Amino acid sequence: MPTEHTKNFAVLVSTSRNWTNYRHTVDVLSIYQRIRRLGVSDSNIVLMIPEVMACTEENSLKGIVLNDAKERKNLYTEDIELDYRGYDVTPENFIRVLSGLIPKEFPKNMHLLSDEQSNVLIYMTGHGGDGFLKFQDRERITSMDLANAIEFMFQKKR
Repeated sequence: MPTEHTKNFAVLVSTSRNWTNYRHTVDVLSIYQRIRRLGVSDSNIVLMIPEVMACTEENSLKGIVLNDAKERKNLYTEDIELDYRGYDVTPENFIRVLSGLIPKEFPKNMHLLSDEQSNVLIYMTGHGGDGFLKFQDRERITSMDLANAIEFMFQKKR
């Protein structure tokens, strides 16, 4: 069994809803499963998915999310800890996670508990354009918003 990497963290975000964007959920869950296999614990991963494709009406394989139709490996396993879902997946909440500005009364799993010695992987997938990424076709995060959040993380030793 891999050792637990206590100073490695990840914030994994799919910004898309709807069955036609299945691939974005698959991408995030593939990264999630990979870093879990490498020994990063769920307590060090913030997972944000707006729509759980395993449960959507269009999915004929209820409870299953496949990366590859040939391999048929389910990415949506029972041990997934989904921290933000539905309309809680917003640019504002994403920036709050990075900045450490999540209210203290929120469950611990909704916080990024990194420090100055941490490595933080940020993975985002969805639709966007030059300098922005859309969240659920309603809101945008710009490259400047992301750069400012990372600069804030650096200043606050996160």
